[in-house]
Amino acid sequence: MLSNRQVSPGFYLLSAELPDSIPAIRAGQFCMLRSWDTIPVLSRPISVFDAEGNRVFFLYKTVGRGTAMFSRLKPGDPITIQGPLGNGFPDIAGRIAMVGGGAGIAPLYLGAKQYKAAGCTVDLYLGFSGAAFLTEEYREIADRVTVNVGGFITDTIDPSGYDAIFTCGPEIMMKALREKCKSGDRLFVSLEARMACGVGACYGCSRKTAAGNKKVCKDGPVFPAEEVFDL
Repeated sequence: MLSNRQVSPGFYLLSAELPDSIPAIRAGQFCMLRSWDTIPVLSRPISVFDAEGNRVFFLYKTVGRGTAMFSRLKPGDPITIQGPLGNGFPDIAGRIAMVGGGAGIAPLYLGAKQYKAAGCTVDLYLGFSGAAFLTEEYREIADRVTVNVGGFITDTIDPSGYDAIFTCGPEIMMKALREKCKSGDRLFVSLEARMACGVGACYGCSRKTAAGNKKVCKDGPVFPAEEVFDL
């Protein structure tokens, strides 16, 4: 583990070095992390915030025993990283909006970088229940950044102005955005789920979709919104 700094109360940005054999990371993918031997039993799925060469960054929120243990890591402490895993954001051209709430802003950073590199226009919408954080970092890599603190970030976006919209965060936020995108806008959602294996072997993160049961870890975590919300 290379670094681990607190960016806001309860939120941390951790970086580590990956082996050369690890495939290129696509925005929207995640890794399974653990910094312990046996207890807790399960690794923790954490979205990739950024990737630069062999260096990978994770933005996480302390919500339980495992992430609390991550928060106490110091540079040089060992950490096990399995990944990258899952399917990330799809290849889409044009004008793109990315909407995140709380820890759900994590995959949007690498997403904005990769879509900008592909020639897209990228607007970010970041919602926070408490003090905003990392907003200057997001402004450096996006065309426009809208920040909402204590309100509803979904109130600030007009979906009709975008070729595609990506969102990650509380499910109630993503469902509200889906209601605004009923007119046929291309909305993709990045789902969170408790995971045991991260590779689709245990079916622990199975979710009902319009196309039958799917595994968030392997079939997702990114899905077309209508596939998971229009049931």
